[in-house]
Amino acid sequence: MKTVLITGCSSGIGLDAAHHMRARGWRVIATCRKEADIQARRDEGFETLHLELADEDSVARCARDALALGPVDALVNNAAFAIPGAAEDLPRGALRAIFEANLFGTHDLTRHFLPHFRQHGGRVINISSVLGLAGIPWRGAYVATKFALEGLTDVLRVEMADTPVRLVLIEPGPIGTRIRANSIPHFEAWIDWQSSARADQYRQTLLKRLYEPSAKKDRFELPPRAVSEKIALALESANPRPRYYVTTPTWIAGIGRRLLSTRALDWFARRS
Repeated sequence: MKTVLITGCSSGIGLDAAHHMRARGWRVIATCRKEADIQARRDEGFETLHLELADEDSVARCARDALALGPVDALVNNAAFAIPGAAEDLPRGALRAIFEANLFGTHDLTRHFLPHFRQHGGRVINISSVLGLAGIPWRGAYVATKFALEGLTDVLRVEMADTPVRLVLIEPGPIGTRIRANSIPHFEAWIDWQSSARADQYRQTLLKRLYEPSAKKDRFELPPRAVSEKIALALESANPRPRYYVTTPTWIAGIGRRLLSTRALDWFARRS
């Protein structure tokens, strides 16, 4: 039985991936940040560890405790959060906070596992986003971390080609998760929208999306299982692809980056 550690298993993609990989015969170590979520995963029969990506000691402890449970064959870096808001309204502290979790902590955790993977073989699956391929308004902080994750993963993949370690990016578009609702506390903590030059735009667009979500589902939205299936493919394929797109918008963004001018991409971003 192979073992995979999956981060961000409180809900959404991480939780679904944990159940999906266990159903496929994998031993799953699920990490969460909150104690209530840790207990919920234990009640479901998972081996569970606490992980706070913004805390270096927590990252080191999580990796150490996971390896103490036995050999680990794969790491799925899924945990991340968003801070919605206009880029001009993002203070330095907001960017520091989101990079600590979405990039620095993720990379730090990967580094803790690389010596083990070098010896035994292993795979690192980084969950990126369509927003790692193309930026759209109000998502500047999240876009910045995903663009950075894409670049760092690309370099690691090339550098680790002479080792038994394989790195894969999975790039979902709209997925039915709680990321929007979970972003509200971060928005309220960091974005002074009422003092913004774009206050009227906040009222007309972002605030409605955050606080008055439509019951109508995005026509391109897929359930978390669509991502879990790509994770399984990346983990179980003899020769995994460097990237796996999930949802139509990701395919459009990927093709658009290769074929369209920057001005054309900007035009589409403004209408996203």
